[in-house]
Amino acid sequence: MIKKEWQWMLDYKQQKQKTMDKKPTIYCGGGKKMNDNWMTVTVHIDKVKEHVFDYKGNKYLKLNVNLKDQPDQFGKDVSLSVNTYNPDEQKEAAPVAKVSDSSDDLPF
Repeated sequence: MIKKEWQWMLDYKQQKQKTMDKKPTIYCGGGKKMNDNWMTVTVHIDKVKEHVFDYKGNKYLKLNVNLKDQPDQFGKDVSLSVNTYNPDEQKEAAPVAKVSDSSDDLPF
C-alpha cells in the first residue's frame, strides 16, 4: 500500500537526476582575495566569448566567483567559472503525484 503510494517519488527522483546532470565547469580565470570586501580577478576572454549574451541591447556574461580553501601554486585563492545555468532547460514538465482511490488508505 505505502510502496505503491510513494512510487511517484522514485519517478520524481529519477527525473530530477536527469535534469540535474552536471555540465563540465568552464574555468575562465582566477584572482586573489585582497581583504574581506575586495577581490581582484582576471578573465580569460577567449574562454568566455561564446557565453556572452545580449539583453535589451547590452552584452552580459554570467560568472561564478568562488573562494578556494587554499591558494594554488600561483597564490590565487579565487576561481572564476562561467555560469551555464539556463532556467529554460529546467522547465520540463514535472511529474505529477498519483492519487490512489483505494479505500484502505489512512486519511492522513
